[in-house]
Amino acid sequence: MGGLRKLAAPFVALGPSGVAVRTRLKQLTATDVEVLRQVGAHLGALASRDLKARCRDGLGHDAASWAARKRELTPVSSARWAGAITKATHDQWALARSSAHAHLQTLEAGVRTLRHRLSLPVGEKGSKKVPGGYRSRREWHAKARRLHVLEDRLRRARADWEAGKVHVVRGGRRLARTRHHLPAAGLAEARWRERWEAARWFVQADGESGKRFGNETIRIAPDGELSIRLPAPLIHLANAPHGRYVLTGRIRFAHRVQEWADRVAANRAVAYRIHHDVARDRWYVTASWQKPVTRTIPLEAALAEGVIGVDMNADHLAAWRLDTHGNPVGNPRRFTYDLTGPAAHRDAQVRHALARLLHWATACGVKAIAVEDLDFTAEKTREKHGGRKRFRRLISGMPTARLRGRLVSMADQTGITVIAVDPAYTSKWGAQHWQKPLTSSTRRTTRHDAASIAIGRRAQGYPVRRRTAPPRTHQSDGCGHRTVQAAPDSAGREGPRPRIPGPRTRSVPPDTERTRATRTPNTVRDVRSEQEWVQDSLLLTE
Repeated sequence: MGGLRKLAAPFVALGPSGVAVRTRLKQLTATDVEVLRQVGAHLGALASRDLKARCRDGLGHDAASWAARKRELTPVSSARWAGAITKATHDQWALARSSAHAHLQTLEAGVRTLRHRLSLPVGEKGSKKVPGGYRSRREWHAKARRLHVLEDRLRRARADWEAGKVHVVRGGRRLARTRHHLPAAGLAEARWRERWEAARWFVQADGESGKRFGNETIRIAPDGELSIRLPAPLIHLANAPHGRYVLTGRIRFAHRVQEWADRVAANRAVAYRIHHDVARDRWYVTASWQKPVTRTIPLEAALAEGVIGVDMNADHLAAWRLDTHGNPVGNPRRFTYDLTGPAAHRDAQVRHALARLLHWATACGVKAIAVEDLDFTAEKTREKHGGRKRFRRLISGMPTARLRGRLVSMADQTGITVIAVDPAYTSKWGAQHWQKPLTSSTRRTTRHDAASIAIGRRAQGYPVRRRTAPPRTHQSDGCGHRTVQAAPDSAGREGPRPRIPGPRTRSVPPDTERTRATRTPNTVRDVRSEQEWVQDSLLLTE
């Protein structure tokens, strides 16, 4: 046990701090579509110009430069559009800065690993925590060349970080690179150009409490009427007073509609974003707002009705329900999902699997779900795992962050608490202590099912081990308790076992006397055996 790391204590995950719902814009006329295109293209050009100015400022940016950028954008849009553009630019720059820092840490870890392995003799064995040398001289030479490449990348990344330089592509870097590989992507240049322009449009506005329906720029009334405050150069397109354009169709949210309606009726802030899906040729509007974080309940209260341990895998969720004593109840459950295909399909698969999990937890009456606090950020580098491409592909495909975020958000609506536990040794110890005992002729327990039990028991504060070894002297409790299921403060823990009447031998069951008295004989006995025999008196002689 000296080589094992210290396990972190389980904790209750915080609930979501925001809500976002999306619906389709229907019944749009040709004029509506043209107005949306012109507004998106004009504001998108302003957003690109503002992002360029923000990147040029670098680390020297301050509140005064932010105000100067906003004053420059106001005459060609409006005060509120300028505020929305500058805030979106600030958030995009901060996200790029955070991504650059993460990339810098990844390069430093790769260089450190390569230097260590190259310093070892070829063929030297490694341990579980420290990798050994490379297998052949050829591999050593290839890794030495890669070290020079990573060191060059690290120097450039560190110089950019110290200078405050970030690399941002409005519209997406992947779509920009697709322009040079149109035959491989199966796209014509005109089709790619349409996607590129739609991705760079900007039609979004932050909400403002106290204003009518919570947003003065993009406004959606309770009856579903959507109107947009047009920028100054496009004011001639207005069909409503105060330079607004009202779309023909009506908006209807299918999810959280009552919560959205309450905010709109109370004039509370709601942010909107309108975007165009070129592949489907559809327009969508997304409404989002902040909400106070749900107050977490104590860990003991969440575990009062037991817990469901969930083991996250690349293609399914393995779950098992545990009672309050840490014992598995019923059979394990598996909720599968397919993470191949486009991002929308993958996200839908994750949501459907989590919905089935939460429905099962609600039916069981359990108020807590235990998951691992996984983070594969530093675990999927090629320098750490070498030629284990299949393993790197496996952990890269596991949507740990997406599953965790979705589960916390969906569980908050059902009143179920999510408990995060330390993921160390759950699969190994679960398979060691639970897989074989729970496997029978009618149930095949997998390693993932056993890991879900380990996760649930760790959330409850119990060790993963099933029971301690029995005393060697005898099979009773004379040398101490044989199990670790009972807590130290459990009633009757130190008391004797209840007295069971009957003999205490292994060959005779405890209820032998009762069954003999009520049992009907199966054999015919001799009548003479039931006659009473009396001994004659002895003759006394002298």
